[in-house]
Amino acid sequence: MTNTEIFEMADRLKALQEEKKDLEAQTKALTVEIANLDEQLSDAMTEADLDRFSRNGSTFYLKSRLFASPASGRKDEMMKALKENGYGSLVVETVNANTLASFIKEQREATGLDIPPWLGDTVSTFEKVSVGIRKS
Repeated sequence: MTNTEIFEMADRLKALQEEKKDLEAQTKALTVEIANLDEQLSDAMTEADLDRFSRNGSTFYLKSRLFASPASGRKDEMMKALKENGYGSLVVETVNANTLASFIKEQREATGLDIPPWLGDTVSTFEKVSVGIRKS
């Protein structure tokens, strides 16, 4: 492969990353606009006592969705209460993938081993090589 081909790929990669960044900014702005308009329309439908209507081949309807999370600083209490009252199956232990990757990296640096022997085959790893770009 020639240097010219490599430089062309580098230019294309940079252009695509910049295009992606622009699209992500547009998506963020659209997400905010959609949320605002959704709230305005649902308020207007509620005030008009209108739970659904059809327009231009689409049906618009009010829907409600409940969100729940532990009260601030009380996650452990909530999990304990769920377990004590027969709902322990709702409680799931997890390990964040980025945290696990950082731990494995630290262990590699400290021991020189890919994975600590006591973790054995319980963890799989792979490394991805990519090209970084920064302003010169």
